[in-house]
Amino acid sequence: MLSGIRRRLKRRVLHTPPPAILAALYLIVVLAGMATLKLPFAHNGTVTWSDALFTSASAITVTGLIVVDTAVAFTPFGQGVIAALIQLGGLGLMVFAALILGALGIPVGLGAQAYLREDLNQTSLRDLLSLTRVILRVVVLFETAGAALLALVFVPDHGFAAGLWHAVFHSISAFNNAGFSTFTPGLVPYATDPMVNVVIPLLFIIGGIGYVVVADLWRNRRWARLAMHSKLMLVGTAGLLVGAVALFAILEWSNPRTLGQFDSIIDKLTVSWFQAATTRTAGFNTTDIAALEDSTSLMFIALMLIGGGPASTAGGIKVTTFLVMILATIAFFRRRSELSAFGRSIGLEEVMKVMALVSISLVVVFLGVFVLTFSHRTPFLDIAFEVASAFGTVGLSRGATAELDEVGRAAIIAIMFLGRVGPLTLGFFLATQSRPRVRYPAGQVLLG
Repeated sequence: MLSGIRRRLKRRVLHTPPPAILAALYLIVVLAGMATLKLPFAHNGTVTWSDALFTSASAITVTGLIVVDTAVAFTPFGQGVIAALIQLGGLGLMVFAALILGALGIPVGLGAQAYLREDLNQTSLRDLLSLTRVILRVVVLFETAGAALLALVFVPDHGFAAGLWHAVFHSISAFNNAGFSTFTPGLVPYATDPMVNVVIPLLFIIGGIGYVVVADLWRNRRWARLAMHSKLMLVGTAGLLVGAVALFAILEWSNPRTLGQFDSIIDKLTVSWFQAATTRTAGFNTTDIAALEDSTSLMFIALMLIGGGPASTAGGIKVTTFLVMILATIAFFRRRSELSAFGRSIGLEEVMKVMALVSISLVVVFLGVFVLTFSHRTPFLDIAFEVASAFGTVGLSRGATAELDEVGRAAIIAIMFLGRVGPLTLGFFLATQSRPRVRYPAGQVLLG
């Protein structure tokens, strides 16, 4: 009887789409993280089960939204658990498993490679294992270098042991675009520190452009040899960064609670640079987010929804999705039936995927805003900002997170979860594949 149950369970798992399996694995890790954070020696006695669940979900989805102060509520052990969850969520569970199996000399089978392919958002099994090895080298190199450089700032301020831990934690959190901080005010005290404003953004930009792009740059150091995806990501990221820095500086230049408090133009541009870079995915801040102008907050919402790169530590609809959507719009107005970029064509299947991804993302965000506006009396802009931050796994907040009730926390957890595993995973749950038996004559639908 037991063997029959085992066979039926194995058959069901084999027929379950990889995205569904990955979503279930992330959920299991979230629950395990919650249980670990609730251990007596993981917190200082003020953390509830709800707090532990929210913190675990925020860490594994590398979001950074918090309902309790990480620096105060959790012990060094608890902070270590959060850092481990961030690393797991940033690497991806299947990438982490593949690295462990590789270290033990255990071959990764075709079934596991299929899950790995889904976790890395790849279209084929080719070179997957070599990609995971590149990912390991990149993670170790940049997180170690980041921690060493940040220690030069944090050790003199906090002592050797505490300063080194702050440096390690922030390096992990930054590279994985998590936004968690072991400082109560976050990085606001370091708003104009040159080292912090170079190292932290560099870490989360590299983590946010995607492992595939990093691996491509690692192997092909010339622009002409890079894949179209890498070129789109690099150009899109650079364009969004430059535009966001300029807009933030223009909108906040005279705001006395943000840029207006700085006299130096260099300091204002430094703060603008950090906020513009962190908005799309990282979640750190060096100024008061609640003090932003409404127009700036709307710009932040748009950037958070765009997010970073596929197969990265970032959330959102992704930069490439946004660019393909723009290219499709331009092609429509120019009456072109094909899309192209950097001498390569973009197929109809990719355009259809973009449409599905954007549509599902908008539905998720709209439902999240609806639930929170129905259950809370928080200002609408704050709620919209919170939902966009959760979906983009960014972690920036205008202060609404701490005011969430249990319904609000559940909604934000669900949105963070969908933002991390990808809205298309939801589509796999909802979609059914079937071949049409009848073909109908073409009809005309009036649009616009």
